[in-house]
Amino acid sequence: MEPDLDAARRRLAEKKRDLESMSALSQAARAPVALDQQSVGRLSRMDAMQQQAMASAQERARKRDLVRIEMAERRLAEGEYGWCADCGDAILDERLEIDPMAEKCVRCASG
Repeated sequence: MEPDLDAARRRLAEKKRDLESMSALSQAARAPVALDQQSVGRLSRMDAMQQQAMASAQERARKRDLVRIEMAERRLAEGEYGWCADCGDAILDERLEIDPMAEKCVRCASG
């Protein structure tokens, strides 16, 4: 069964907008933590550094997803979208609804 390519394009575009929006919103949280012993105590600074590290890790995950979106868009353009990169079987629409960037069917992704 052929995947709904128009729905796939919409899902990918929406996911991309969401990721870019989250990236913009979290920009301040990823900024380096200033060393100002007068206004922030040592524990508060360590807390801020931990939050900054977590925000940076989330940003790296968003960037990986943006790359996966680009790859999915390329597969769409080449007529390969919705087909497993390993076995060549169709990827279920339900899987693509959950993860529009999926490049493998459930069997190959879990094996």
